Amino acid sequence: MPTRAELPRSMGYEEQYSWTDDLPVCKQSGVGYSTNQIYREDGHRREEHPFEDTSFHCRVDDNTCLYGVFDGHNGVKTAKFALESLASEILLDTKLGKKTNDDEIREALVQAFVAVEKSYLESIDDRLAERTSLIYEIPEGIKPYEAYKSHPHVVEKLNSLNYELSCGTSAVIAYVTNGLLFVANVGDSRALLCKTDENGVLRVIQLSVDHDLSNEDELLRLYNLGLRFDNVFKGSRLGNQKNTRCLGNYLVKGAYKEFEELAAATSEPITAEPEIHGGIKLDSSCRFLLLMSYGLYKSLEEATGIDHDQVNKRIAEMVVKEFRVQSTLVGVAQAVVDKVVRIHHDMYMSGEERGQGSRDDMTLLLRNFNFPLPNALSSPSSPIVRFDSHPTVSELPMWAGTQSDKSEGDTTVTNSTENTTSSSGESYTAEKKANEKITPYVDFTEYYKNVELAKLEGTLPEGIEF
Repeated sequence: MPTRAELPRSMGYEEQYSWTDDLPVCKQSGVGYSTNQIYREDGHRREEHPFEDTSFHCRVDDNTCLYGVFDGHNGVKTAKFALESLASEILLDTKLGKKTNDDEIREALVQAFVAVEKSYLESIDDRLAERTSLIYEIPEGIKPYEAYKSHPHVVEKLNSLNYELSCGTSAVIAYVTNGLLFVANVGDSRALLCKTDENGVLRVIQLSVDHDLSNEDELLRLYNLGLRFDNVFKGSRLGNQKNTRCLGNYLVKGAYKEFEELAAATSEPITAEPEIHGGIKLDSSCRFLLLMSYGLYKSLEEATGIDHDQVNKRIAEMVVKEFRVQSTLVGVAQAVVDKVVRIHHDMYMSGEERGQGSRDDMTLLLRNFNFPLPNALSSPSSPIVRFDSHPTVSELPMWAGTQSDKSEGDTTVTNSTENTTSSSGESYTAEKKANEKITPYVDFTEYYKNVELAKLEGTLPEGIEF
């Protein structure tokens, strides 16, 4: 794993490659996603903007995993920056790995978010200087229309720059270490922990906080900063966004005085400080964890008309249902996303316009702890097959891998050619299996009998030689 000094500092974030792409992927997780869509009567697909969600799911070692979903707005640049920087702050912090006290880990996660915010604002210093220079070119006190009439090129460039500087992201991360789960979030991406109670009933616990204007604690925080509720409630947005917390978006932070509803605040009203939950002991009752972007649960809310708690329950029910039929965790996550996409699309096309005629990007990250996946695929790696009178497979026999109840780390099932132990405990070695015939999986006696009979009757297909 690279050190901080080795990270590609000058790489543009529009590029596809990220150093986190080289991190080991957690095999007990999967991600499903769908891009945004504006609905058309003819059914053709049209995206409103490029995909702005991003995520990672990596396994550092047997005791440590990190997962994250980032829901960008006004571009994906900040989401990508936050993904790379948070991974760097958490995974490359050698001190964090040695912390065992819950309070110390929570504080370290808070400081990671603060450091990422500071780093991001430093990365746009040149754009901020350019913005200041453009503002000084427009006479003070002039109305927007007059400014555009007298300085059209300056205003157009300033508007373009303001859009770029308003790029921000919500973030929700899950940090698993030594059997404990910690969740940190800013914005409205969610984390749901699904666990069974003493009666075996699956319970859904939201571990994240929705930082928006429906959150009374956030409204109280804004009130204590001097914001009047009548100004805040004029619309559903604070400045140019809906969230009361985020990473990035300089305009509602350093330039918040330029927004009428935020100007009265005594300090920056939109903060990057996360809410932290944990450590939560991952025992056998913890079944799976879901991280999701706003677009997923909001689309289901709009399509069904259900409330906050019910939408969480409905998504968990969808996941459980897909566990029963899918063969991979990626398949489970993607099937749930696809189902929400279809439900929202069908609602709109039927004329029941509960929401807008569009939906946002969707991302669902699933981390399984010990929920059964009965149809999981298991097969030998690159088997060598030769057909004699009875087929012989020169490879280890097939068996279904089972998930471990150890929730603090990954369970990796490998098809080793050196030493492998089956589910029954019998050991196989390369020496033992060499030149050894095993009982055939399929008896071809009836097949060859029918071939000979077809030859006699002249009913064999033409062009096939036996």
